[in-house]
Amino acid sequence: MEKLLVVDDNEEIRTQLKWGLGKDYQVLQAGSRKEALTLLEQHRPRVVTLDLGLPPDTAGWSEGLACLEEIRQRALETKVIVITGRGEREVALQAVQGGAYDFYQKPIDLAELKVILQRAFQLSVLEEENRRLKSDQERQAKEMAGLYGQCRQMQEIFATIKKVAKTDAPVLILGESGTGKELVAAALHEESRRKDGPFIPINCGAIPETLLESELFGHEKGSFTGAQARVQGKFEYAHRGTLFLDEIGELPVALQVKLLRFLQGKVIQRVGGRDDIVVDARIVAATNVDIAAAIANGAFREDLYYRIGVIVLHLPALRERGSDISLLANLFLQRASAALKKRVKGFSAAALAALEEYQWPGNVRELENRVQRAAILAEAPILEPHHLGFGSPVRPPRSIELGGLTLREERDRLEREIVIAVMEREAGNIVRAAETLGVSRPAVYALMKKHGLHFSGGNG
Repeated sequence: MEKLLVVDDNEEIRTQLKWGLGKDYQVLQAGSRKEALTLLEQHRPRVVTLDLGLPPDTAGWSEGLACLEEIRQRALETKVIVITGRGEREVALQAVQGGAYDFYQKPIDLAELKVILQRAFQLSVLEEENRRLKSDQERQAKEMAGLYGQCRQMQEIFATIKKVAKTDAPVLILGESGTGKELVAAALHEESRRKDGPFIPINCGAIPETLLESELFGHEKGSFTGAQARVQGKFEYAHRGTLFLDEIGELPVALQVKLLRFLQGKVIQRVGGRDDIVVDARIVAATNVDIAAAIANGAFREDLYYRIGVIVLHLPALRERGSDISLLANLFLQRASAALKKRVKGFSAAALAALEEYQWPGNVRELENRVQRAAILAEAPILEPHHLGFGSPVRPPRSIELGGLTLREERDRLEREIVIAVMEREAGNIVRAAETLGVSRPAVYALMKKHGLHFSGGNG
């Protein structure tokens, strides 16, 4: 049972609150600042109700405000609800500015206070979940710089990177646009013996074919109109480092031949040149095209595929990564909040559920953009679905009949059955159910609330 600390010098009010709230919370009582701070250290309650009129200044607010300040210093995560008398609104607002979660004016209406308490406890649980996710992110960051993920697919990617990075074998990274292929290439470089050398990326699909050869291989003076000096290409700049050929599926066939020659002999020739230039560069390539189809229609050389794809890494789409969605969303929000110097703390349970239900056609890049935009525009400390662009549509979608049910009703029915089956199998344990479903704990709570489900058992 969650702990609630009631701080009030009036014993009658403390008793009233303990009687009225005792079924929902373990109610701790304190009549002074000293008693409150002692109980705070011993029990670390999530929420505190604090009457500002504490002894020795029962007629004023100095002792109560001092108590609030010390609670904030010792337990920043604790939510403090200030209780004030009528006509003390300015003092209450001063307390909120000093870090109180909310305020409530006497006389106490138990039903209204219960609503405020419920919101405070929910926010505390959500913030604890966010802190846990941030801690996971920090541990993951130490494991693989620049890449984050807890799902099985990403853990396998991390393990493969560590093994492959120790060699100079060419690597081909396959995956949808926005899945982080360049980050994987950079991680391969950082984990390799070449990490002190250059990492040179080039997008083969973003440069006109007439310029791409010169960009890659360089050119000699006078080799074409405007070539007024000898210029080195990306291959030479990548000497003793890594050359990342992004969108290699867009590489013209004529340049595929020159790339194949380099992979076979580690030599290149500049445009307009005849001398072989030895280059010690590791090749990492990436594409989002269907390589098998490109080979079949003659757009990509089969012999080059076997040379470039000694090691092939398949990056999963974001929609396949389960709880990684909430992990990455919290990471991006943390970065955006720090950059913008805004106090956007996290996501509501509904927002997390919306993030995990969305299909993410733009993958990680789209997620980062949505979170960054929400952090810029939102004024609330907790992001809701509409902040992320998941508001209700202006017009409801047309119903599709499916065995007497609409498509939405059929999906909800199936979703409810899956949640029930998993929760029953896991004996009501939220943590294990979240792992099985591949979502976060707040998302499980949101699904249970959505379908009106209640289970007894361990919360993990």
